[in-house]
Amino acid sequence: MKRVLVAMSGGVDSTVVSYLLKQRGYEVEGVYMKLHNSPHYHEKNIKNVQKVSNFLNIKYHILDLSKEFEENVYNYFVKSYIDGETPNPCVVCNKTIKFGALLDFATKIGFEKVATGHYAKIENSFIVEAKDKSKDQSYFLSNVKKEALQRVIFPLGDMLKSDVKEIAKNIEPLKEIALQKESSEICFVETNYQDILKKHIDIDKEGDVVNQKGELIGKHFGYMNYTIGQRKGFRLKVAHTPHYVIGIDHKNNKIVVGEKDELEVFEFEVKEANIFIDKVVFNAHVKIRYQGKKSRCKFEMMQNGTSKVVVEDPIYGLASGQVAVFYEDEKVIGSAIIA
Repeated sequence: MKRVLVAMSGGVDSTVVSYLLKQRGYEVEGVYMKLHNSPHYHEKNIKNVQKVSNFLNIKYHILDLSKEFEENVYNYFVKSYIDGETPNPCVVCNKTIKFGALLDFATKIGFEKVATGHYAKIENSFIVEAKDKSKDQSYFLSNVKKEALQRVIFPLGDMLKSDVKEIAKNIEPLKEIALQKESSEICFVETNYQDILKKHIDIDKEGDVVNQKGELIGKHFGYMNYTIGQRKGFRLKVAHTPHYVIGIDHKNNKIVVGEKDELEVFEFEVKEANIFIDKVVFNAHVKIRYQGKKSRCKFEMMQNGTSKVVVEDPIYGLASGQVAVFYEDEKVIGSAIIA
């Protein structure tokens, strides 16, 4: 019998994954990952995991990965904002925790395959966009190591979210889980990212707003309160047209602003490339944010360890630290961090 370890969060997606795999004849066990210190959050989720496990008559494990999560995801999140960058913690979590530490645990207890409730597909060891484009998570999975993908099952890749909820609603013990409120994308951010940063550093230090020439044109209220492309929240001496954040100088506590056309980027560098095809130069489509549109581009690996991306049409709001994901139609062929 095929054995699979299911990452169970207590939500409807991983619940339906467990149910479907059991129906398909897999030997299923569940695992709940404690990723951060929030007792009430875990208590509610573990109750759901217990309910589902009892209904399906499967064993479940509780895996405390809070130390690994803090080191790899949480600390990176805080440091990125301090360094004037825009982090993507879900991308890092998928690489280091869900398809890193979790796979190590699966191996330890004798499981080759791991399944999760992500909306994506695996085809020929490539990540492919999900059927439900409104829920597709291929962007967030793009930094996972290629060898890890051979061990992963995504049962929801060919399903719509509405179908997943319908399955759970029609099974009495799972109905309550189907009706509960969906969790936010960043699990440890309850309100906004600034509240996380305030626990570690004063983020409200006033500083200068300058234009691209370096001329002083206003004041801001702490550079960590701003992201690239942001239009409001800073004070300008005189501005007859809308101005946007186009750069963050964290070392000097300054933000650089300009008009919309100054947000245009046709070429940029990336680092830490995770490429799934055996090419150093290729044409593709690139997406620089989860909800962003794809742009035609040329990718070229450079000698210094970075890579260059040239786009045909301008990209707006490019932010250091974010993830550039490269697609061939619906297939992810790689990703990299914007330098």
